[in-house]
Amino acid sequence: MIPIRSKADAASPGPSRQAVAEVPQSRVVSKPVPEQQVQDARGYQLGQLRRRYSPKEVESGNTGETILLFNITPSDPDFAFDLDHLECELRVPAKYPKQPPRLVVKNTNIPRGFAINIERGWDKLVEEKRGATLLSLTNALDKRLESLLTEPKAETVKLTIFKDTRHIDSQPTSSASTRPPVKDVPKPPQPVRQRSYVPEESYTKEQIAEAKARRAQEVRQVEARMHRMQLYQKSSDGIIFTLPLEPKRRTDLPPGLRAVRSVQLIIPLLYPLQSLRVLLNDVESEDAEAVEELFAQKAAENKHMSLMSHLNYLAQNMHVLARKVKEAKQAAAKAAVVEATQNLDVEAKEAEHSSTLETGKGHVHVIPRPPEWGLDGSSEEDDSSDESYDDGEDDEEGGASLHKGQPEPSTSLPTQTSEKGTAMSFPSMELHGIELLQVSMLGLVVKCDRCKTLNEVTGLKNNLEKSSSCKKCATPFTVRFRQELVHMNSTRAGFIDVTGCTVADMLPSTFVPTCAACSNPAIGIVSVRGDTTTNICRECHARFTFKIPDVKFLDYAPGMHSRLPPTSGPRRKTEKLGLHAGDPLPDKGACAHYKKSYRWFRFSCCSKVYPCDKCHDAAEEHINEWANRMICGWCSREQNYSVESCTFCGRSVIGRRGNGYWEGGKGTRDRTLMRRGDKRKYRRIGGDGKKKDGE
Repeated sequence: MIPIRSKADAASPGPSRQAVAEVPQSRVVSKPVPEQQVQDARGYQLGQLRRRYSPKEVESGNTGETILLFNITPSDPDFAFDLDHLECELRVPAKYPKQPPRLVVKNTNIPRGFAINIERGWDKLVEEKRGATLLSLTNALDKRLESLLTEPKAETVKLTIFKDTRHIDSQPTSSASTRPPVKDVPKPPQPVRQRSYVPEESYTKEQIAEAKARRAQEVRQVEARMHRMQLYQKSSDGIIFTLPLEPKRRTDLPPGLRAVRSVQLIIPLLYPLQSLRVLLNDVESEDAEAVEELFAQKAAENKHMSLMSHLNYLAQNMHVLARKVKEAKQAAAKAAVVEATQNLDVEAKEAEHSSTLETGKGHVHVIPRPPEWGLDGSSEEDDSSDESYDDGEDDEEGGASLHKGQPEPSTSLPTQTSEKGTAMSFPSMELHGIELLQVSMLGLVVKCDRCKTLNEVTGLKNNLEKSSSCKKCATPFTVRFRQELVHMNSTRAGFIDVTGCTVADMLPSTFVPTCAACSNPAIGIVSVRGDTTTNICRECHARFTFKIPDVKFLDYAPGMHSRLPPTSGPRRKTEKLGLHAGDPLPDKGACAHYKKSYRWFRFSCCSKVYPCDKCHDAAEEHINEWANRMICGWCSREQNYSVESCTFCGRSVIGRRGNGYWEGGKGTRDRTLMRRGDKRKYRRIGGDGKKKDGE
């Protein structure tokens, strides 16, 4: 059956409309209002503020006005300004809500011009949201706080008091009559220099509309290209963008700028009519501020460039901007030196002129101080003459004379590695036959700051930065190792500078020991925590050993409350046993319990030396623990525990029952254990040993 359409339906071929065009007013339900607010709106809203902020309340007796003092903490986690809280003074009139409330900003760290912007923003909120509660108005102010602080600073006027004392100075005093009259020419009063008023630049509606359209287009371009990157962030008001930055020549940058990974791009609301600014992240402020100002000048000169063009220019030419800043500083320093020398010349001429004017002292001549004496260093001729004079004295007396101007040499070598970053140390390092130990190639396990995934970084050399990325989230990070020498008085191996990650553990690394006998460095030896590494010097063939029981990492930066631990750990008081290397121990280390044990043990429970565990238990009251070191009974050298022989002299430290020979009855007497070369093994076998008569 074919459905029949009516004429009305045929006349309107468009899409179907809603059955009910408008909702009847009887079905519209208004937002419920508490009964207490209906009865007393002022008291109800003040109660909301008291519960929310716990303010200090002051009542004005004359007008009945209520003054509330409280702080508003910015709720935006990406708040761009260094503001802990906003100190507010809210004045609620007695006839509220008929009369609007007023807000006064009390922060001393906010300039008055920006405080006026916040107060005007509050007044606009009160006009826009009529009927809103005081709590909702404060919440709206919190959301708009960043945009209010980014607006141009309001013009303010500062009043100063000037007291005219010219009429007092012109009156003669009583004591002036006794003095001889002195004719002084009165100087005309100098006018006070006042700064000329520079009015704020105004724009037409067409310029503002064109600027907003261009800003929206370029911001969309930046978001389309950068929003998928890890370091990308955008503020709630759309003014500040945190974008990743990779300089073209990072090695040519100053040391304070090499760690830059991202930049904050500040785009004003009236861009490009208002200037563009940048803030470099994770860098030294002294080096970054000059580069940021120079980039702002370049951006103001080239307003035709887009935002992406500005970012590309900064990434490609950051080293050029840094070089220009360095040249400007050097030129300023040279100008200061030239000015200082000119001042010295003027002082010298004045001193010479004053000496000629003195009467009665014509035989005295004032010799001015040479200007080059005020500068550091001296001429080459003076140096050569001093050296030749000193050489003559050395030849005659046989000793070297110290110059008075030179400081005495210090007894300790300075630490050339700056103490910042993550310090790596070996607290219980053991060095035997090694005077110096250095880490030539380091391997580390680092933890990503973003996803906490462990990543391996190998092949770290001294003062060479290595870049990599997380294997899970692809977050880039860098690692740099600055080595130090390890010796008997220092257990610190160096510092590690990391960005985007933290150090977790040490992988097998390459160590270069220096022999204590011939002071020659050995070849690189791979070792890891917990291993005991022994090798032989290729020059003098001496044996050396080192062990790394533990590795510690400590984050440190200048200005922190915590200090670095001492490079050498606390030394325990060792016993004075009176032993000499090369001489045997008493009874070769044997005791009444084990007569064939030729060694003493140092027990880890008390760090004392005893021949055996039974001797330890007889002398001490605590339970013995496993001994990890021993003293050889043949050469009296202390070493790590070895099962059978000494690692220095090579002799056996455990007594054996026999060596397979008779040895006059002192060896083995068991024929089955005797060697075949011993004549006692087959003696008197097969009879009494007498020959038969027929043979």
